[in-house]
Amino acid sequence: MRRRPQFRDRNQAGELLGDRLRSYLGREGICVVALPRGGVPVAAAVARRLAAPLEVLPVAKLGLPGQEELALGALAHGGALIVNADVVAAAGLAPARVEQLCKTGEAELARRSRRYRGDRPPLDIAGRTVILVDDGLATGATMRAAVLAVRAGAADRIVVAVPVAPRSTLETLGAEVDEVVCLIAPEPFRGVGAWYADFDQVSDEAVGELLG
Repeated sequence: MRRRPQFRDRNQAGELLGDRLRSYLGREGICVVALPRGGVPVAAAVARRLAAPLEVLPVAKLGLPGQEELALGALAHGGALIVNADVVAAAGLAPARVEQLCKTGEAELARRSRRYRGDRPPLDIAGRTVILVDDGLATGATMRAAVLAVRAGAADRIVVAVPVAPRSTLETLGAEVDEVVCLIAPEPFRGVGAWYADFDQVSDEAVGELLG
């Protein structure tokens, strides 16, 4: 029997996630960083709960051709790149094809950087606690790319916070960051959208309004 969604929408998921992160309320040097686009409504609710500033880190998932929801890798602002070798091998993709997909991802990443950050300066996260937020994780490729970018920015502490993810992905990330906070880790996983009643695509306009 199909289980009912756990979250009404991204905003509610963010409020619940913010409640789970209440130990960070009032701490100095906290920055909530969203992964666009779906992570922005979640992160905005978290930032409100924690009375913390909200930032955005442009990322671009490299979708598997024909199965774009499955990430074969990801790029993050600042040049961070993650490639899921298992997915690439299983799909039988040639190195030239992977390189082509990376170039397409770079173009999309540049577009998102212009759209979401404009002429704002790079994230100033040196010495800060960065809470990276997305609406959920599947393979975790985009989040791992974001982690690399934040680590390169000399963050003091990196926290990954999401409403839903599979246990295997959480375990992988747990070895790469200081803390992982996840509300539910269902098995079988079935995808991020399965756990939301409303999982409509978040528009660039909605992202801009939330960041504004």
